[in-house]
Amino acid sequence: MTTLTQAPPSPANDKAAEGWPFWSILIVDDEPGMRNFLVKTLVPRCHSVTSAGSAEEGAEILRDHHVDLIILDISLPGRNGVSWLKELREQGFTGQVILITAFADLDTAIEALRAGASDFILKPFRVPQILNAVKHCHENSRLARENYVLKHTLSARQDTGSRLVGHSAVMRQLSQSLERVAAVNSTVLLQGESGTGKELVAHMLHHSSPRAQGPFVPVNCASMSPELIESELFGHAKGAFTGAIKARDGLFYYAQGGTLFLDEVADLPLPLQATLLRALEDLKIRPVGSEKLLPVNVRIIAATNRSLVEEVAAGRFRKDLYYRLQVVEITLPPLREHKEDIADLVRHFMAQLAPVLGVAPLDITPAEMDYLMQYDWPGNARELRNLIERSLILGTLNVSALYAQGHRASPTPSAPHQERRTTDLQTLERLHICTILDSVQGDKTRAAQLLGISRRTLERRCAEWAVT
Repeated sequence: MTTLTQAPPSPANDKAAEGWPFWSILIVDDEPGMRNFLVKTLVPRCHSVTSAGSAEEGAEILRDHHVDLIILDISLPGRNGVSWLKELREQGFTGQVILITAFADLDTAIEALRAGASDFILKPFRVPQILNAVKHCHENSRLARENYVLKHTLSARQDTGSRLVGHSAVMRQLSQSLERVAAVNSTVLLQGESGTGKELVAHMLHHSSPRAQGPFVPVNCASMSPELIESELFGHAKGAFTGAIKARDGLFYYAQGGTLFLDEVADLPLPLQATLLRALEDLKIRPVGSEKLLPVNVRIIAATNRSLVEEVAAGRFRKDLYYRLQVVEITLPPLREHKEDIADLVRHFMAQLAPVLGVAPLDITPAEMDYLMQYDWPGNARELRNLIERSLILGTLNVSALYAQGHRASPTPSAPHQERRTTDLQTLERLHICTILDSVQGDKTRAAQLLGISRRTLERRCAEWAVT
């Protein structure tokens, strides 16, 4: 007679301290002694351990529960473990499998590995053998998740080693706040204008947290189609919709043990907001088309450049989800509110980008820096970085790109002082345009392209300055 047992999970913090995976394991073996041995070995280390005495009981468990790893005996009553593994793979099971047996030869081992087994162990075995096999499977799973994230990540930023740049009071205060928040596991909501560095801050929180060794998975909610975003986040079962030819885990699952960064969270469709709220409340997700609930162990950092309070008032964002995300709220200041950091940022971007582009850093004159300090920077630090990158490519500070966008410099209180600055800026613009025209041998079409303005605008400027 076979038995089915469910072992209680051990405390998550203890497992994390030992470096063990947040995993659900299913043991399928017809020998009660082997099942008990494996349960006692694995229960203190893993999220949950379930055992069954036959393939039929194992299949019943799999229908209702998510399993990350199966430890499967080859010789089962009425069913060969290898043939059942082949069937599981055809049905879309993507977890790891360790096959165990007391009788095996080389052909059996090869057949097992071809069927999709991750490891193959001969009985009798000792505790270190099975623990090493489980850790090996977890490493395989981790590498697969990282590979998926690298291929499908919705953010191109790789600058994980960046830091906050600036000596202003607001930046010092922000840095202190991040240091406190990084140490806890609470959900964080980052608010700020586009270009203020919300993803950079999310990276910093992750890499300064106890989850630093886990994955950082960024998701740009605004760039995903409403029809596919639920599947991308939560995964889907085989046949859940047209084109779902096999089961697939979602980004929530790939962020296990790490951080899921939901950028532009205000763009989530309302129905999905309810699904996300349930996932945050229950710490479980349900893949599209599946009846199974998957436990998840992730930290959520959300970001938006819109006011969620206004989105809630307009009925476009759920109030309960807003309060769930807003456990810790951090607002990133726009660059125009800490212009004293512009010089630091310019030096930082120069040092960062010049080696990548293979060019020498530019010398910024006092007049040029004066202009940068007067500009309002509607695109914030991202706009400044883009300007420095273009300027390094062109070999001169590309201030005309700022003029072309129609944004004016901030006025200063003193009229005579403002008049001197305006003269400096006009001279600077003329010198820059003349430099670009010289570099392309007077080709105004090409010069206009490099300057980021229309040819008509360039010709008008040249006519004003009597430049041929």
